[in-house]
Amino acid sequence: MKIRKAFGPTIAVSLLALSLAACSNPAVDAPSAGSTDSKLPASCSTEKPTIGVALPNTINPYYVAMQDSFKKHGQELGFDVKVAIANDSDSTQLSQVDSFIQQKVCAVALNAVNSGPGAASVKALNAAGIPVFTVNVIISPDDLKTQNASFVQYVGADQVAGGKQMGEQVLKDLGADAKIVAGIIGNPDQIPTNQRDQGFKDALSKNSNASTVQTVNGKIDPSVSLQVTGDLLQGNPGINVLFADAGPHAVGALQAVAQQGKADKVKVYAFCAADQKLNSTYAACAAQEPAKYAQIVLDNMKKHLAGESVDKEVLEPLKVFVDGQTPGQGEVG
Repeated sequence: MKIRKAFGPTIAVSLLALSLAACSNPAVDAPSAGSTDSKLPASCSTEKPTIGVALPNTINPYYVAMQDSFKKHGQELGFDVKVAIANDSDSTQLSQVDSFIQQKVCAVALNAVNSGPGAASVKALNAAGIPVFTVNVIISPDDLKTQNASFVQYVGADQVAGGKQMGEQVLKDLGADAKIVAGIIGNPDQIPTNQRDQGFKDALSKNSNASTVQTVNGKIDPSVSLQVTGDLLQGNPGINVLFADAGPHAVGALQAVAQQGKADKVKVYAFCAADQKLNSTYAACAAQEPAKYAQIVLDNMKKHLAGESVDKEVLEPLKVFVDGQTPGQGEVG
């Protein structure tokens, strides 16, 4: 059963009111969650409003599924959806956001390349009075505060819960008091992956015989993940569990385990690699649903543009797959 966790916009609106009282700034003058009287861009009143979608890449199957969903569902809702792919460059993405501004789009869905630099894109859209909805990658609250920037809504997976689910699965598979030495293939530049790692470690902390030796940076890249996981295993021969906190990390980690002949000694738990069957080595994974997140963003964007209130944050639960199962199309990490 899927349970959506959402937090209402009351606090965000109250803080916005205080900011407006203090000064007039494009970042806080922008439309916000729950607002019904904010002035929208003129293009929003056209027969088919143009929506900008900014994505990091289309190498990761996750973003392919998200892009397809934005285009398909956007058309169903009567939007003209324009997608920009940043090829994992923060500067390119900011330039693409500036292009959306020049095109006078009605609103933007932003999946930032990185959590910190993404705040600059939000700030630019605020200054132009264009509503911005963030998805998947959480924009750094500290950077938003520094730039006095705000977004209408964030939509994504419940990242902490997903990491916790994987940690709990480890304890279920190996034993609540088993000797566990875990390594993590992560990405410290991203808030979501850090949240997943923390959830995983919190779950393992219930076992006094479990420890985490190191977190290496897979950079959301299978090739990089293969290399750093190989180094991690060689430097820590006692590792019997790997947590790969993104689908590309899982691909690289599984390859490294196979290359070193440790398929019977090391179990991999992960956020799901696309279309890859679980087995005795690839023991469990948590799947996000990027196509669904795109649909939620667009549905709530349409509500917001119609003057309806939307929640500041929508966190979706993750599906868990175990040995013998295969994630479905679009169910990825």
